[in-house]
Amino acid sequence: MNATPQDYRHLDVGPLLGNDSGMNDLLYVNGGNPLSGTITVRGAKNFVSKAMVASLLGETKSVLRNVPQIRDVAVVSGLLSLHGVQVEYSAADGVINLDPSAVESAHVAEIDAHAGSSRIPILFCGPLLHRLGEAFIPDLGGCHIGDRPIDFHLEILRRFGAEVDKREGGIHLRALGRLKGIKMELPYPSVGATEQLLLTAVRAEGITELSNAAIEPEIVDLICVLQKMGAIISVDTDRVIRIEGVDRLTGFTHTALGDRIEAASWASAALATGGDVTIKGAHQVEMMAFLNTFRKVGGQFEVHDQDIRFWHPGGPLRSIVLETDVHPGFMTDWQQPLVVALTQATGLSIVHETVYEKRFGFTCALRKMGANIQIYRECLGGAPCRFGQRNFHHSAVISGPTPLHAADVEVPDLRGGFSYLIAALAANGRSTVRGISLIDRGYEAFQEKLEALGADVSRG
Repeated sequence: MNATPQDYRHLDVGPLLGNDSGMNDLLYVNGGNPLSGTITVRGAKNFVSKAMVASLLGETKSVLRNVPQIRDVAVVSGLLSLHGVQVEYSAADGVINLDPSAVESAHVAEIDAHAGSSRIPILFCGPLLHRLGEAFIPDLGGCHIGDRPIDFHLEILRRFGAEVDKREGGIHLRALGRLKGIKMELPYPSVGATEQLLLTAVRAEGITELSNAAIEPEIVDLICVLQKMGAIISVDTDRVIRIEGVDRLTGFTHTALGDRIEAASWASAALATGGDVTIKGAHQVEMMAFLNTFRKVGGQFEVHDQDIRFWHPGGPLRSIVLETDVHPGFMTDWQQPLVVALTQATGLSIVHETVYEKRFGFTCALRKMGANIQIYRECLGGAPCRFGQRNFHHSAVISGPTPLHAADVEVPDLRGGFSYLIAALAANGRSTVRGISLIDRGYEAFQEKLEALGADVSRG
């Protein structure tokens, strides 16, 4: 049976795909209590959706395991079903079956309606050009944390040989024959651009060579999926990826790597609240940079085969100097949750954001809750970065420790929103966090996990 949006009621797709501004978009948080207990994180949001898109490239069924019940999965499931892919998802088991044998073009209005604010449709282009010879993407949304233009994606597709026609409401692409491999060097190791290259190059004619590629664990896991499908891909130690195009790909069976961003978010919550949280599904190898920083701040952790325990050992936390970077550096998505914990550290902490130029907007609400945070245009605490001469507030100085107090706050973006939850949990009093449906994009059952850790929360 071909799935439709209505078939995803178990994913709560109605509010997830729309803009639900009703009362249940509020969360009341009574803070001041340490988080304690055990939770589980499943597959990485930044990988699972891309692997689902990759299934379009195959001509047989694919099976993806360890899939979380989050909005991005619902969005991609709906978009795939619009293109004729049969999608079956078991939330309890975390297994999704994808049959792309009857791929077809989808109506423009339907794509636009189901994409919502997601930016994932841009990655459908390469696979659809290979399968159908054409693709359409609507105007894209996403979190407002910096400049993530699609023009660079479109230039990549043009270089492969696609014809790009910008129209009102979206962009139409056509393949005037088989796409051909390219040689390209990225000006910055962008994850999105690397994904675009991979998903387009694997069935293009000839060799594609990508220099200065992103090599995040989620990228490597996507390469593993594509190799299982029949792709020929090599990754060098100097950030060069080479892809030898093939005529045909088959389906895959794969278990998604754990979500290192979600794991670090809960670890930061344990530190900020003085708690003790064990996270099943967290793995050391993908989190080494975070673990080093967590220890420098004064947190403690224990690594086990299937989980990591994070806790605040008591006593004062230590201020640090931190710079975000592409993998294997400290990732930008770890920065926002950890900043909340740094408000409780003794002394001046400096955070230099080098990945997204507008990622410190969330600190306004933290200041409202009592944090002492100043943001600056200068590159503080590290070498000058690409934002240093562009008038962006991309460095922060956090002075602590400062007691946090309850407030009424509005979720600005996915990671900033979870940071507000952490601040509300650490604060004294009852906070109101508005717009929490945005958090459903990347945090599976976050309210249930909060309650399992002893948090006093309720939906409005």
